[in-house]
Amino acid sequence: MGILIFMFQRILAMIPLLIGISIVAFGLILAVPGDYVDAWVSQTSAQTGQSRAALEPQAKLMRERLGLDQPAHIQYWIWVKNIVLSGDFGDSFIHNRSVMELVGLRFWRTLVLAIITLVVGQLIGILLGIYAAKNQYKLGDNLATFFAFMGIMVPKFIVSLILLYFLAFVWHSPYIGSFYSPQFILQERYTLAKAWDWFLHVWPVLFISIWAGQAYTLRIMRGNLLDVMNMQYIETAKAKGLSSNRTLWRHAVPNALHPIIMNMGGRFDYMIKGEIEIAIVLGLPTIGPLILSSVAGRDMYVMSAIFLIVAFAIVVGNLVADFLLALLDPRVRQVSLAGNS
Repeated sequence: MGILIFMFQRILAMIPLLIGISIVAFGLILAVPGDYVDAWVSQTSAQTGQSRAALEPQAKLMRERLGLDQPAHIQYWIWVKNIVLSGDFGDSFIHNRSVMELVGLRFWRTLVLAIITLVVGQLIGILLGIYAAKNQYKLGDNLATFFAFMGIMVPKFIVSLILLYFLAFVWHSPYIGSFYSPQFILQERYTLAKAWDWFLHVWPVLFISIWAGQAYTLRIMRGNLLDVMNMQYIETAKAKGLSSNRTLWRHAVPNALHPIIMNMGGRFDYMIKGEIEIAIVLGLPTIGPLILSSVAGRDMYVMSAIFLIVAFAIVVGNLVADFLLALLDPRVRQVSLAGNS
């Protein structure tokens, strides 16, 4: 029962947080000088040679039609009301399509890649951290530390550019800039061949994100486990006759995992942003390139929807991390319930 109350409190806390995020996201977009109509006037003037003054009457009509002539708080209220009542995030100015139709598939692609890299990266980081802690100051520990250091220090976009060079000019890979080969794009049934073709297209994103994601986890796990293994209850367990491996996996590792689980929500945020950064460099059709084109074209409803949806996914990721931590350590939910009683 305690875990249910704990989760209910966390869900209630999400509501004002999401409201605040929506206000900040919409406000930041409106704070940027110019709007879609200004971008359209500049582009049309450059292409046709017409002066901005000659395009102003048409720009005024366009701004009225799109609702961009309304005050900021009115635009925000209309946007939020449509989301709450009908799930309508508006229409894209550039693509003349529903925002959800435009963002939906790309967001799920981003989310799937982020979840895969989060799970695999955390698992690899935990296992390498355990190995490094068991072999402190030995060759394996030094190699794992160097591996983690490179993953933390080298920017992902640099690795992406280097890998893109090899894919395009050295290996002449046909699996660049898409999720599937032409023969699989219209195939609705998901087969093993289609899954393998998907992997051939996305493995660079997975490789770079997992390498960067495991590094921080490795360092935390190594340091935590070394601290836990020097605690008194570990020595007591060994004195009672438990083997080193049994003591490690039954007592030391579960307690060393607490900070990693607490930080998992932040890691999910890191994986989403990392996937967006890498996808922009590699040209994959996820929300990364869409964010770039929307910012350049002042497509405000697309930008606002992406920021809000990604923020919601990150908040849910933190909620899951809180739930896992509460399951692992009952003291967390007990302290939370005591603080709210």
